[in-house]
Amino acid sequence: MTAEIRKTLLNVETTLIEGGRAAPTPLKLITAAAVLKNPWAGRGFVEDLKPEIHSVGPILGELLTRMIIDEAGSGDVVEAYGKAAVVGLNGEIEHASALIHTLRFGNHYRTAVGAKSYLAFTNTRGPANCPIMIPLMDKNDEGRRSHYLTIQFAIPDAPAADEIVVALGASIGGRPHHRIGDRYQDLKDLGHDVSNPAAV
Repeated sequence: MTAEIRKTLLNVETTLIEGGRAAPTPLKLITAAAVLKNPWAGRGFVEDLKPEIHSVGPILGELLTRMIIDEAGSGDVVEAYGKAAVVGLNGEIEHASALIHTLRFGNHYRTAVGAKSYLAFTNTRGPANCPIMIPLMDKNDEGRRSHYLTIQFAIPDAPAADEIVVALGASIGGRPHHRIGDRYQDLKDLGHDVSNPAAV
């Protein structure tokens, strides 16, 4: 089986002014998305999702990563990243999850940008034109709050009931005037350890 991709989307948003003040460095957010036929659509409850995960996941990972890198110019300039999948109304949340929660998908992106952090994610179900959210965080530092960002977009005709939208997001830069510190200062102030932030 291969991915039956109906369309792709590439979106770039550049923030020049935030809070009425010019950004010292403009924030660029990049979204790459693919709309594909749900490989499990119309088959009832499928017990073993692995064959489609193995065949479709790598295709999407390679395609969307290439779209992001081509727009960014290189993987090195990508600072924060994330992923999302939205399954159409006739599909299961598990179908959305299956295509993005596999190393066969995500490792294409991690390798291309030289990342250590896990990929922040959303996996949801929705109709065409529903909001699609991609949470981002620093690719190497999960506590760097300046790079806690969310990309929001929608595709007017997707996902159809028997489709899935799969997307990757990237940022070049963090929030323009970030001033809430990072989680490490909170941990220090609270006397907690990084490995046990809630002290439980």
